[in-house]
Amino acid sequence: MAWGSEPQGRRETERPQVLLLRPPSSVFHEALSGRFQLLRPWESPLPFDRFLAAHAAGVRALLVTGLAPVDGPLLDALPALRFVVTTSSGVNHIDLAECARRGISVANAGAIFSMDVADYAVGLLIDVLRRVSASDQYVRRGLWPRAGDYPLGSKLGGKAHWHCRK
Repeated sequence: MAWGSEPQGRRETERPQVLLLRPPSSVFHEALSGRFQLLRPWESPLPFDRFLAAHAAGVRALLVTGLAPVDGPLLDALPALRFVVTTSSGVNHIDLAECARRGISVANAGAIFSMDVADYAVGLLIDVLRRVSASDQYVRRGLWPRAGDYPLGSKLGGKAHWHCRK
């Protein structure tokens, strides 16, 4: 069945059901909630297995935030499932062979955030080596006027050489 087609008995005004295994970020939730009926088992009084059983016939898509496992028992509980989408770049938490066997498509974030992660890592490295955050806390605690300047951390020099102070 195509994503946009309506199953028997569904009114045109109903939104497709998407099962969430964990709470997504608020921005992500807002972006999806207008287009899809988001099923949030953590908000249900039903145990997880009974929640799945109650919604299994209508769940065509599963959104995985974090690294929640998608394995055979979960797939067994969702016989109408056709799509698994994960916000992670990796798919080690998803049984790809089992999804392929069942005709379930899997999509992930891929390398979309790689440049941002690399930039963030370099920023954190500079922060730790130069002690930027630590010196900020030193000043905020009012220690600067009483104890004097906060010593800066190691300075990087050259392209391929690391200079460490002992």
